[in-house]
Amino acid sequence: MRIVCPSFSDLYEPNVEIKKFPDGDSYVRVPSAKEAEGKEVVVFNRLYPEQDSALFQTVLVLRALKEHNPKSITLVVPYLPYSRQDKLFREGEVKSAEILCELLKSEGVDELVTFDCHFLKKEGEFEYGGLKIRNISLNKKLVEKAREISGGELEIMSPDQGANYLVAEFGGSSMKKERGEYAEGGEAYREIKDVKMEKDVSGKAVLIIDDMISTGGTMLRGVENVKKGGAKSVICTAAHGFFLKGSLEKLKEAGEVFVSDTIPTEVSKVSIKPMLEEMFPE
Repeated sequence: MRIVCPSFSDLYEPNVEIKKFPDGDSYVRVPSAKEAEGKEVVVFNRLYPEQDSALFQTVLVLRALKEHNPKSITLVVPYLPYSRQDKLFREGEVKSAEILCELLKSEGVDELVTFDCHFLKKEGEFEYGGLKIRNISLNKKLVEKAREISGGELEIMSPDQGANYLVAEFGGSSMKKERGEYAEGGEAYREIKDVKMEKDVSGKAVLIIDDMISTGGTMLRGVENVKKGGAKSVICTAAHGFFLKGSLEKLKEAGEVFVSDTIPTEVSKVSIKPMLEEMFPE
């Protein structure tokens, strides 16, 4: 049984109502909730943008289903928010990623299906925060698309070692990134101090692949490296494209850029739907 939230309307027909009250509170209704009794239910919802509202709306959807005793609930979340907050750097911080997984588990999720989860860094089945997670990597699809765009051989790289799992099977290499301390002010951001590259890319077409492009700082430093190294062209790609702070336009100036539709964007050229259809046939 499929339960599809409006955020998934580009891929499936929604059958959940999500609205806002005048004061901003969320209104959620699952008309077919009673039909979930004894069934294996798959819930499709994107949790970005407005992740805090989307998360609470997901809890409401899960609660509506749980009250009718489904056999199991699988939650499909293409990009998992808070996935970068799985480590503690300063006194008093919390592992938001772990808390989120614990919350979803407590609300009846038997399995979470997501793509290129930042804290897992490889494809497969895991348990985190007591929650079973199936992490799917889009690296093959992204590389395949990049080769189609390039029309030739590519030197494949990741802009930091944390994304090495995306390139290792293609014989790719990783740059080395060094972050600084959190910046002052109201925005939680750790400055990128340096990104170093050791690979010789002179005269080559280069693909830089990461799990996400947020403000674009890491990717732009990677592009700067390969251009200084004499690359003849560069393609930038990632599973998840936020493109904050005008980073998409900056990357377009540097070369070709595309992402998947885990977060729909104007440069989403790889669709997750065929993979979802294979996993969850109607």
